Amino acid sequence: MAFLQEPRQPREPVLRAPASVIALIGVIVAAHIARVFGPPVFSVAMLERLALIPAVYSPAWLAAHPGVAEAWLGRAVPLVGYIFLHANATHLIINCLWLLAFGPPVARRLGAVRFLLFFLVCGVAGAVAHVASNWGSEDAAIGASGAIAGIMAAGLRVVWLGDPLLPRERAPLLPLHARQVVAFSIMWVILNVLSGVTGFGSLRGLELVAWQAHLGGYFAGLFLLPLFDPPKELAIGGP
Repeated sequence: MAFLQEPRQPREPVLRAPASVIALIGVIVAAHIARVFGPPVFSVAMLERLALIPAVYSPAWLAAHPGVAEAWLGRAVPLVGYIFLHANATHLIINCLWLLAFGPPVARRLGAVRFLLFFLVCGVAGAVAHVASNWGSEDAAIGASGAIAGIMAAGLRVVWLGDPLLPRERAPLLPLHARQVVAFSIMWVILNVLSGVTGFGSLRGLELVAWQAHLGGYFAGLFLLPLFDPPKELAIGGP
């Protein structure tokens, strides 16, 4: 007697990740090593030029920097640069592990170039949310968690797809009104607001949790993912 079994998709090693994810983690780690173990002057310069400080975006700061080109460059760079700075090894390791957990399915779906661009866009969205909600503050924000929150939101729409036998590259994205998306998003907002209000979950060496950046990056990833999703004909190579 023979029994018919449903075909199973081949399992992949747990630590197998696309080169784009590994390379991104490598750059983040390299930036931290350069800041921590480099000359003190270099470390200070990295923080001054790359850390996200909301006060820099106020009219007073622009007035204090008469060179318009330099002023705008000094304001634009931190919107991306803050992603690659971390307070300490714990902060760095946690963010890299989150990126390693949620990045691979999104990278496989989008491809290397789209994935890296999407990561940066989510990071910028997190920066904008942080600056807008902390307008005029001189406290610096650093870390990739806002960008990674966007990757996590995208992973939510990529991983929890309908048919388990259909390759993720062929399946449509999980819709925004899906139960999993709504439930997880509500939980994510509640946890981040509580963390911001109470300080719960903050790491040693970090005075504040940039929870607004987490929310900005998350919702950017949730809503902007379709703009980066390759057309299905291109993604699967034909009908």
